Amino acid sequence: MKFSDFKIPHVFIFLFWIIIFCSVLSYIIPSGSFEREKRIINKIEQNIVVPGSYSEIPKHFSAKGVTIGEQVSGYASPNSMFSVLTSIPKGLAQSGTLIFFIFILGAVFSLIVETKTIHAFLSEIIKRFNKYPKLLFFLIYVTISTGSAFMGIYIELLPLIPILILLAEQHGYNRMFGFALGIVPVYVGWSTATTNPFTVQIAQQIAELPIGSGMGLRFVIFLLCILIGFSYLMRYGSRIKNKKIAFKESTHGAALVEGDQIEQVNLTKKHFAILVVLILGYAIILSAVQFMGWGLIEMSAGFLAIGIAVIFLSGWSGDKAMDIFTNGLKAMIIPALIVGVARGISVVMVESQIMDSILFYFSDTLSNQSQSIAVSGMLVFQSFLNFFIPSASGQALVSMPLMTPLSDLLGFSRQIAVLAYVFGDGFSNIVIPTNGILMAMLGIGKISFEKWIRFVFPLFLILMLLAFITIIFSVHIGYE
Repeated sequence: MKFSDFKIPHVFIFLFWIIIFCSVLSYIIPSGSFEREKRIINKIEQNIVVPGSYSEIPKHFSAKGVTIGEQVSGYASPNSMFSVLTSIPKGLAQSGTLIFFIFILGAVFSLIVETKTIHAFLSEIIKRFNKYPKLLFFLIYVTISTGSAFMGIYIELLPLIPILILLAEQHGYNRMFGFALGIVPVYVGWSTATTNPFTVQIAQQIAELPIGSGMGLRFVIFLLCILIGFSYLMRYGSRIKNKKIAFKESTHGAALVEGDQIEQVNLTKKHFAILVVLILGYAIILSAVQFMGWGLIEMSAGFLAIGIAVIFLSGWSGDKAMDIFTNGLKAMIIPALIVGVARGISVVMVESQIMDSILFYFSDTLSNQSQSIAVSGMLVFQSFLNFFIPSASGQALVSMPLMTPLSDLLGFSRQIAVLAYVFGDGFSNIVIPTNGILMAMLGIGKISFEKWIRFVFPLFLILMLLAFITIIFSVHIGYE
């Protein structure tokens, strides 16, 4: 069986099955609860689980409870068949602010991509440094990884893949090198998530942490991953140059990109102005989050302001701007709805009061292990979960409600739980066949999944080793 033939249910179907599974567990796992207390940490109110306060709650079973639900004072009620259905709209309602944030981000980035500012900036780098290929490749690599780490630029880079492949071939490298020149920095940046609004900021909001906090360590790891990834790529490139690697891939059909397309998008004053607005606007948003206590609502307004400025600078008519804006909203429908459906998993576990029971048994098992093993287990869990839920925001809604109180019980900082999520969601994206965007990229680059795995798997192991070392180190330094 080829990896390309591998099928997994649509993410909505898979999440719905998890909701059903958790509802069945509500009849098997004892119900219970921890006491919680409110604390103000870094000006953020957190609901902290009190260790040693767990107590079981008796369950109430009835025919009515199984079908439409029945609440009895002093008892926990397993999920009814009707509550399985209501969990999804409840999850959507509870995630309203986050869903709106995702919609606004998608729409604003759609406006920016349509201006071709990113493509023009990279084209300018190519024109200026084409005679110095290694420096050129490094600048492209750093630009892409920075955009991914700081702004969550990811799928927007799909159109650049054919250009980078052609650029590599023009300098004597092969298709895999050009493909990896675009893909490796995307995942390096995404996985370290210095300020990525689609991963770390969502996870920190769920974990009741200041958005943007703890970025110092993530930035250091980002720099290390840049060096590791680029060195790995250039070592492969050197072997290509020395003819130590033969790479053959079908390229039947039309060429991926015409030879003159690399320099087709010229960097104009308009592109430069949009780039300044984007960088300056994002810096202001991050500063406001740090020093003014902005949350997702204020951040959404900030990105909306950036979008309005981009429309003004682009010179588009109102109708054209709204067409692009609504196309961006359409592109975010599935990612945004995944958030709400994934939240439904937490809804059924909380309503049946088995969430704290799972926490109790999980924490009791891990508490008998060393801190290094316990925190490594959190990273393994996140990486495993990413295979089934490759949506970053959806995975955050599934795992962070569990990982956050678990870190409280194990005596870890919640920042470490976020770090485990960021690494687990990020690095495994580069190898899992359920990652639809990766498979789309491979299709555009006309590279088989098997050949990609043979190329990238050693790098994946190196980066995961760094992730384990980092997360264990973060425990011992008291990372906050």
